[in-house]
Amino acid sequence: MKSSPTQKSLLDSPQDATALVDLRIRNFAIIDELMVNFHSGLNVITGETGAGKSIIIDALGLLLGDRATEEMIRAETDRAEIEATFHLSSARSEDNAADDLTAEIRPLLEAEGLDDPDAPNTIVLSREVRRNGRNIARINGRSVTLQLLGEVAGLLVDIHGQGEHLNLLRAKTHIHLLDRYAGLLPLRRQVATTVRELHGVRSELNRLRQDARVLAQRLDLLSFQVEEIDSARLRPGEEEELENERRRLGNAEALLQLAQAATALLSEGSGEAMGAIDLVSEAVGRLDRLARIDSDMVEVAETGQSLLEQLGDLARDLQDYAENLEFNPSRLAETEERLLLIGNLRRKYGDSIEEIIAFGQQAQAALGELSDWEVKTAALEKEEESLLRKIGELGAALSKARVEAGERIARQVEVELAELRMANARFGVDVDQHERADGAYLPDGRRVAFDANGVDQVEFLISANPGEPLRPMAKVASGGETARLMLALKSVLAHADATPTLIFDEIDQGIGGRVGAVVGEKLWRLTGQAAQMNGAISHQVLCITHLPQLAAFGDRHLTVNKRVYETDGHLRTGTVVQSIEREERIGELMQMLGATTAAGRKSVEEMLAGVEIAKRTTG
Repeated sequence: MKSSPTQKSLLDSPQDATALVDLRIRNFAIIDELMVNFHSGLNVITGETGAGKSIIIDALGLLLGDRATEEMIRAETDRAEIEATFHLSSARSEDNAADDLTAEIRPLLEAEGLDDPDAPNTIVLSREVRRNGRNIARINGRSVTLQLLGEVAGLLVDIHGQGEHLNLLRAKTHIHLLDRYAGLLPLRRQVATTVRELHGVRSELNRLRQDARVLAQRLDLLSFQVEEIDSARLRPGEEEELENERRRLGNAEALLQLAQAATALLSEGSGEAMGAIDLVSEAVGRLDRLARIDSDMVEVAETGQSLLEQLGDLARDLQDYAENLEFNPSRLAETEERLLLIGNLRRKYGDSIEEIIAFGQQAQAALGELSDWEVKTAALEKEEESLLRKIGELGAALSKARVEAGERIARQVEVELAELRMANARFGVDVDQHERADGAYLPDGRRVAFDANGVDQVEFLISANPGEPLRPMAKVASGGETARLMLALKSVLAHADATPTLIFDEIDQGIGGRVGAVVGEKLWRLTGQAAQMNGAISHQVLCITHLPQLAAFGDRHLTVNKRVYETDGHLRTGTVVQSIEREERIGELMQMLGATTAAGRKSVEEMLAGVEIAKRTTG
């Protein structure tokens, strides 16, 4: 469902910011039907315990891929529906993390066919949970996998509190935040480019190397084939010639007898009979006399004379043939051996001598290519070595800059934590490498693992109490302590984190009113409205709070209350969310302060005035 012009107008910050415009919830927990509009700045949500404030956060969690259970569906209904509408920034500028986010989301939507040409700056995420266990996820009204829905939602929303969507607790995100903070993205891109080159070289090396034994066998086979075909010295048409020669040699005696008998019949005759030549000669003599009498018989006489000459030639040819016939068993053996060789080659390489010769030429070409693999391999290995050293040099420079940036972040975060009543907390950034035999070469000679981000493993560490060592954040902080830690980090890394909508639940756990005001100001500053935040990303912030000092900093104040109503003769409980201003807001803050007297009203008015002064002096 698209957001209306009224809803879009809520995004009234000076920047064209990416933000959550509205959230629609139906039949979820105690919520029957709810529509909440949000401001682009700091949205505070207050209300009585159990009214459904955290349920709103749980609903957003479903869009992020949280596990759904049947208990989440409102009683006597068959499905729960959650829908969130986001406005995507259309701003463009160089080296801007917010633009990086938009540039990441838009191609993702286009690749999946989920973009909406009619509303290019709007994205609608929804999830339907049914009692039969079926879940339906949608982006811009089109069905998608739950994984894709969570992936897109995770780029837009970060929930800090009791939930699981604590991006800053994920160690894999720390290196990106640190590099953005330190302005190291250009150097990191150089590393990524070099790593891609190395992957290309290694891919070609693997292709050439494949399996050393297989390659050696291939070389041996090709060498044998080429040698076998070349040594045969085949000629086109040779096989037919040899077949004829073998037949002559194998039948020499019979051929001699036949040739001699034919010669005798032509020249000598048989018994008292004259030879064929003598008979034809006598006939030709009579034809000559006939032609002298009858001129019409001249041509016939000439034909007879020609036949006589041909018979003479035939007799001489037969005599020569008989004289040249030889009884040569050794030559017969050679011929048969040669034909056997050709037969063997035909079985292996082709049905004819021409095909065998062509096969040999192809094998020679393949052999030449494979024979060159050692030269190519050596050149690629040299290039691989060079790239590994370049990655090591660039990685070492990145590592040094990260260590320095980590020290700066640590000092700034500890200052923020002190202001949030965690004065004893210590913060650190661990920048480490892992040795690997085929890794990049560092200047100190070590070989370490690497990827497109360089040679470092980066992780944020925290010690919440005196005497405790620094440990990974995910293993130390929890609850409100985690939320305050997230706030401190967000305050320091505001210009580095591109997640547009930040949600803080129970961030005021365990803190008093004075610190609550500090937290409120820090949350407001995350929206990018303070002058010293120029150049930083403007975040939309949603915060559930019980502290009036924190709530006073809200640009938009939402209250959540229970309502009891009757339907079909039964009483039901629901949730109502209202945007309050002026008198209603003063009344809500008085209730939160626990002071409903005139003095309490004065305290609230003074608190709001102090907030306005604080905003003006920092804005």
